[in-house]
Amino acid sequence: MIKGSAVALVTPMTESNDIDWAALDALVEWHIESGTHALVAVGTTGESATLDMKEHAVVIKRVVDQTAGRIPVIAGTGANSTQEAVELTQGAKAAGADACLLVTPYYNKPTQEGLFQHHRHIAEAVDIPQILYNVPGRTSIDMLPETVIRLSKVDNIIGVKEATGDIERARHLIEACDNDFAVYSGDDLTALELMLVGGAGDISVTANVAPKAMAQMCELALSGKADEAHALNDTLVPLHKGLFVESNPIPVKWALMKMGKIQKGIRLPMTELDERYHDAVMTAMKQSGVL
Repeated sequence: MIKGSAVALVTPMTESNDIDWAALDALVEWHIESGTHALVAVGTTGESATLDMKEHAVVIKRVVDQTAGRIPVIAGTGANSTQEAVELTQGAKAAGADACLLVTPYYNKPTQEGLFQHHRHIAEAVDIPQILYNVPGRTSIDMLPETVIRLSKVDNIIGVKEATGDIERARHLIEACDNDFAVYSGDDLTALELMLVGGAGDISVTANVAPKAMAQMCELALSGKADEAHALNDTLVPLHKGLFVESNPIPVKWALMKMGKIQKGIRLPMTELDERYHDAVMTAMKQSGVL
């Protein structure tokens, strides 16, 4: 089971919106040196919605190759077309990813049975560990706990990224599913609480800019050192909030640009961080000690 701080890695881009491969390699090295426990390539934060199929596969392969087995790589391979998700998942397996993260199909609003059939089909089609990803705030579809519990019995489906921030829902899933089924937070602000009730870790936006502190906080939480984990997490709360003043990954890419880690490229329909939020994000970065 993959545990701890899994960074939802940004995809660095040049100002002309080409992928910045050198910056991507450097980010991978920085995360490994900082103690990040796993990398998530081409998830929501990695702008999966604006990378074409070829770019998607090449970014995953690049992250896998640069990581060279030092920590696990989870590939974002979800889509609102089941066949497209199968193809992306096949590509991730061929690239050497350790697992895949599959967001619920967005826009077309399937039923709960449709969600079950979609994810079961992908799991049966591609022999690679798969993590469900429930983020109704972005997809307009909520995978209910009973559907997750059904899917937890399917071979290859090993966990869920629960991004609702609902700790009682997470607790229910942890209690209802087998011990080898992982429940991950997809909400930095409530991730500590989820781990303290038995969650396996945090698939994190904040870890992009504070990888060492996020890794340490997760380690403390997973070892049951609640007081120490809370003390460290308190220093990260400004980032947990500040990195969502506009839609992710707009603020986190701006923050990384200010840290000198990436250029300011971001693809439409995402835009650069509005000037009215610059001070708020900069203040959060200073309060959390990343600047």
